[in-house]
Amino acid sequence: MPITTVDKDPENLTMTIIADFPVPVRRLWDAYADPRQLEKFWGPPEYPATFTRHDLYPGGRSEYYMTGPAGNRSYNYWEFLSVAEGQSFEMVSGFADEDGQPNEQMPSIRMHFAFEATEQGSRLTGYTAFNSTEEMEQLISMGMEEGTKAAMGQIDDVLADLSSFAASLPVEAQLLSDTQIRISRVIRGSVQQVWDAHHVPELLKRWLLGPDGWQFTDCQVATAAGQSYRYAWADANGENGFALAGEVKESQPPYREVTTESMEGFEGPPALNEQTLTPVEGGTLLSLVITYDSKEQRDAILATGMTDGMETSYARLEEVLMSV
Repeated sequence: MPITTVDKDPENLTMTIIADFPVPVRRLWDAYADPRQLEKFWGPPEYPATFTRHDLYPGGRSEYYMTGPAGNRSYNYWEFLSVAEGQSFEMVSGFADEDGQPNEQMPSIRMHFAFEATEQGSRLTGYTAFNSTEEMEQLISMGMEEGTKAAMGQIDDVLADLSSFAASLPVEAQLLSDTQIRISRVIRGSVQQVWDAHHVPELLKRWLLGPDGWQFTDCQVATAAGQSYRYAWADANGENGFALAGEVKESQPPYREVTTESMEGFEGPPALNEQTLTPVEGGTLLSLVITYDSKEQRDAILATGMTDGMETSYARLEEVLMSV
């Protein structure tokens, strides 16, 4: 059990939890920065968490739900007020509805997490501030302290796993729901470099090429909300082409972008792509949450070998970044 102390202060409406770990600060920080790792310990064992959004940057937002033994879900959100990479982050945390909107009927809290090196490894200090005595008593009576202890009791196993999230691993696709998947890949390069490689046409044309031997025939890049993009490819003979097109819905350089995406010539609603770039050890974690119109559409897209094609492109992207 990593928790060393729990101090509840009803007079000042705070609760402070201190936990020590036998790993470097960077390893501990990355466990909170990577949604694949975070959801392995954030919820208690009987209420595991699933993160559908995790934007660890100032002004960013996270959304997740915890699933109970009977399949019931509790939805939550975080709004990041400040983030100092590798050192601390502060956020507002609260309950939400299925769409991620705050549930005003339930309390919210302010949380601050500080990471520091120790002789044995690293220390995490979690500071929670409540809005009132009534809300503090309500949340603690709902099992907040016990749930936190149970959740953090799982973190040692995550920190000990040095292979599942390494920068050398290929694209990973995780099913989040019947209509959502999360694509994850650590790209060797900075957040700004990876962002630029997605938005500078001269760079984009060097790595987003499709199968070996194929060529870009149209590269219309969108860089701001409301703009449209179109990418088209053809084989070495200029035949068998296809195109993807869509619109930018949100843009928060260099961390987050939300776009629609459709393949020209195929009927059906467009997919929604939510891409987040997060600095981690070894480079930049690219997390792409894709929402499809139906399970059938999701499965049909996955069956095309989409992830293999993405891995080929991301491997090229790394080569491009090493050359610039």
